[in-house]
Amino acid sequence: MSKVDELVFLHQVSTPCNLAILAESIGLKTRIVKQVSELEPLSDRNSFYLVGQEGAALDNRGIPLLAIRLVSHVPVALYQVDRKKLDPASALLLGIRGLLYSDQRMDLMLTGLRKMVADELWYDRTLISKMFRQLVDRLETSDDYSQDAEEILQVLTKRERTIIQLVSSGARNKEIADNLCISEHTVKAHISSIFRKTHSRNRVELLRWAQTYGDHLALCS
Repeated sequence: MSKVDELVFLHQVSTPCNLAILAESIGLKTRIVKQVSELEPLSDRNSFYLVGQEGAALDNRGIPLLAIRLVSHVPVALYQVDRKKLDPASALLLGIRGLLYSDQRMDLMLTGLRKMVADELWYDRTLISKMFRQLVDRLETSDDYSQDAEEILQVLTKRERTIIQLVSSGARNKEIADNLCISEHTVKAHISSIFRKTHSRNRVELLRWAQTYGDHLALCS
């Protein structure tokens, strides 16, 4: 992110915006707005938006609705945050740049402002570590699924892959037999083999397997 020209505070309560005063004390240009209608972005300015949780309309996670609308267009952080009324993980996943809590020390708020203006996130380190670990675990799990699918697909015959696709379309054994010009007994034998290879106990579990690995199945057919 290029240099921030101003910090725009959406301050919807009657008390003074002390955070804006604090920001100005370290040389940051600020603009305070009371109404959403005043938030029209200025094309010639690179603005960073801070939305107060206090006095704002919130969703069920404690995130101001206005922040949800703004976050895909401009950099947004939250201030005046009540720790008991907001889910920080949801804010981070949404793209909110940071959280400044109402019970934080002033020096921490200043540090947070500086970090966010420098295009860094301002969240508790424990939360960021937890979210990063979940992301890595999800990627590793995805790799495991891909490897399992590849191994299973290698042992399925072309006829078995065709039968899986027919079962997934809702075809019964007789319809499969008629479609492939084989006996129902042969269809049953193929399905028993498919159950064993895909670790499915019945058609419902086979359908779930096919839904998970359907893309791989189509490529191999």
